[in-house]
Amino acid sequence: MAVETLLVAIGPKDYDRVERLAEETIDIATPTGADVVLAHAFTQDGFDEARSNLHFDDATPGQVATHSATIRDLEDVLEAADVEYTVRGAVGDPGETMVEVAETVDADIVVVGGRGRSPAGKAIFGSVAQTIMLDAPCPTLYVRTGTE
Repeated sequence: MAVETLLVAIGPKDYDRVERLAEETIDIATPTGADVVLAHAFTQDGFDEARSNLHFDDATPGQVATHSATIRDLEDVLEAADVEYTVRGAVGDPGETMVEVAETVDADIVVVGGRGRSPAGKAIFGSVAQTIMLDAPCPTLYVRTGTE
């Protein structure tokens, strides 16, 4: 399978996964020369809050995403490894929105982070990573860190 486009799905709680997400992204993108897309999915409330905190009243989701600490940390690691990337932002249900972004960019693989959860935890709280893994139009690489 040729990997031309790699989507890294970033959520608001991925700040503690940057190293692992970057590691896996570099391991795939470097030998394949894949285009890397860092995508941040905001809920509407999360987007409104981030835009307000940045004093960017008319900002697009992409502009707000570029100011995400997690995105910036990933950018630092990717730049140090000479991996080129673009940043996208989107607003909506995080799992469904990432699936839509994967379709839009014609991703060949999606890298998504998550924490280990009990079956009851998944049933109660849902799982963005699970939605992406089940509904993405391409294979996904699940990068697991810690437990909840």
